[in-house]
Amino acid sequence: MDKFNTILNIANKQTNLGFGLVALLTAGGEQIFSSAVFRCPCSELSFLYGLVFLLVPALALLLLGYILNKKMWKLVTGLCQGKAKVCRWRKLAATGTALFQISTTALVAPSSWIAVALLNGNYYECAMTGTNISALNKHLCQDQSSQCEKELRRFPCGKISTQADREDVLLSLRAQSQILGWLVIASLMLSSLLLNCAARCASPISYLQLKFWKVYVQEESDLMDSYTCKHAKELAERNLVSFFKQTPPANITTPSNMDWETISSLYKFSTKDQCYSTLHQYVERHQESDGMMRMLSVRSTESGADNPAVLNFVDEGRITL
Repeated sequence: MDKFNTILNIANKQTNLGFGLVALLTAGGEQIFSSAVFRCPCSELSFLYGLVFLLVPALALLLLGYILNKKMWKLVTGLCQGKAKVCRWRKLAATGTALFQISTTALVAPSSWIAVALLNGNYYECAMTGTNISALNKHLCQDQSSQCEKELRRFPCGKISTQADREDVLLSLRAQSQILGWLVIASLMLSSLLLNCAARCASPISYLQLKFWKVYVQEESDLMDSYTCKHAKELAERNLVSFFKQTPPANITTPSNMDWETISSLYKFSTKDQCYSTLHQYVERHQESDGMMRMLSVRSTESGADNPAVLNFVDEGRITL
C-alpha cells in the first residue's frame, strides 16, 4: 500500500493527465496482479510464469504509451505516402528525434511496473526458483540441506519439508529482487534528471515563456476539441437538412486538405517568429499568397520533428483515435 501511495503522489504532480493515469494504472495493476491473479505454479513452468508476469505487462504498458501519445500519430499519419520532397537522411534524422522523444515518455510506465514488481519480489522469487540451471540452484542452496535443490521449485508455495532452507533462500531472492528494483528506480530518476537538465540547458526560450507556452498549448488543444465538435455538428446538420428537405445546402466554410495538413504536421520551432504551434503559424501566415502557403506547408512537413526536446510538449496531449 505504501508503494501505491508513493506513485499516487507522483502521479498527482504530473501536468499531463494521460501520464498520470498511466502511472496510476501501473501501480494499481501491479497490486491487483500480485495479490489476486499471480499464483506461482511451483513446477517447471515457474521460470516462464514469473518472467511473463514481470515483462509482458511492461510490454503492454509500453505499447499503450505509444498508442496514447498524440505525437506518435502525428508522426505516423501519412508517413508512407512520401509527399515531402526532402533528403532521406534528413527525414530519417527528424523521425528518429521524434521517436526518441516519444519513447522517453512511453518507457516511464513499463519501467515503473518492473521497478514496483521487483520491490514486491513475488515474480522474481517464482522465476528464480523455477530455473533449470544447476549452477544457479546450487548457489541458491549454498550451505543448505541436500533436500533444498530437490524442493527448490516448491519454495514459493510453502508446502515443503525444509522450512528453514525455504526461509533463507526466499529471503535472499527477495533481497536480490529489491536491490534490482531500487537500481531501476535510481536509473529512471538519474536519466530523467540528466535529460531534463540537458533539455533546459539547451532551451531556446526563458523559463517563464516556456511556462506560458505550456498553458497556451493546453488551452489550444481543449478549444480545438470544442471547435471540432461544434463545426462537425453544424456540417452534419446542414447535410441532413439538405437531404431530408431536398433543399440546396447552406454555405459552410470548411478548411481544405492543405489547411488540415499544415496544422497537423509536427511543430518546428523557429527563432524568426514567435509562434507557439502549427495552428498559430498557419494563422499568422494566412494572409500570404497561396504559393507561399504551399511552400511553407511543405517546409513544415519536411522538418516538423526537429523541435527541441524542451518543446516536446507542443505536439503531445489528449489523443482521439
